[in-house]
Amino acid sequence: MRLRSTAFLTFISLLFLSSRSFSQQLTEGACLQKIDSIFRSQPGSFALAFKDLSTGRQLFLHEHETFHAASTMKTPVLVEIYRQAAIHRLSLTDSIVLKNEFISIADSSAYQLDSTDDSETELYRHVGEKRSINDLVYQMITVSSNFATNLLIARVGQANIGVTLHKLRLDELHVLRGVEDNKAYQKGLNNTVTAAGLAELFEKMAKGRLVSRQASKDMIRILMDQHFNDIIPAGLPAGTKVAHKTGWIKGVHHDSGIVFLPDGKKYVLVLLSKDLADDKAGANALAAISAIIYQYEISEGP
Repeated sequence: MRLRSTAFLTFISLLFLSSRSFSQQLTEGACLQKIDSIFRSQPGSFALAFKDLSTGRQLFLHEHETFHAASTMKTPVLVEIYRQAAIHRLSLTDSIVLKNEFISIADSSAYQLDSTDDSETELYRHVGEKRSINDLVYQMITVSSNFATNLLIARVGQANIGVTLHKLRLDELHVLRGVEDNKAYQKGLNNTVTAAGLAELFEKMAKGRLVSRQASKDMIRILMDQHFNDIIPAGLPAGTKVAHKTGWIKGVHHDSGIVFLPDGKKYVLVLLSKDLADDKAGANALAAISAIIYQYEISEGP
């Protein structure tokens, strides 16, 4: 198993380096061929959604297949926060007490989060104190804090997130529960996404159509501060601006967001995976796909 993983990583590295010759023209056919080669060489299931927001040019692969959302579900939570702020149901400067106790949607029992399972641990040292919604939103997105996420879901109401997604016609995105609600997980009550659904959300955001133009700009600014950059940004030239949200659990790696090109153009890219045999190799494969999409996007050919 170790030999196969090492061989695959070597293959990805070579392909990744070759695809970084961004000045080379890449046709749609060649782009799809490269993507197919990577996906066929990596155990697991994948989905892709790409759209140039200037020309409408797009590529899709298994875009309606359902995936466990992992932390990509935090983007719909972000949207709901800004929606409720816009209608004055809350203020971003409001404070929330840091209380590590949440209610399972499975049976209404209480559960707690384990800091060792969270990518951010500092908040756990301040239980009982208060933090502003602004601060919690920033931690939810940029360092993918599960604790901040659950506090925010409790504040806005999980059902409201679903209603908002439906009104936005984002019916392939489902936020049913908070993070680490294990009883709900055991009953199959999971947060799920599709590449098409996330792509549509980010397209609306990029065009200023989520909540308001200003709210969309504010959300993009937060997403640009993402700390985890091993997939979409890893495949791009240094300094390329990306507003994105990742997600990962064992066997699952995702990235989704908006890429901003030097000429002012932008595109949406969503990369999803599941059933990965090697998480690191899977992330590397998706980074290589990001590089190929970038090369295709800046090509002057058809």
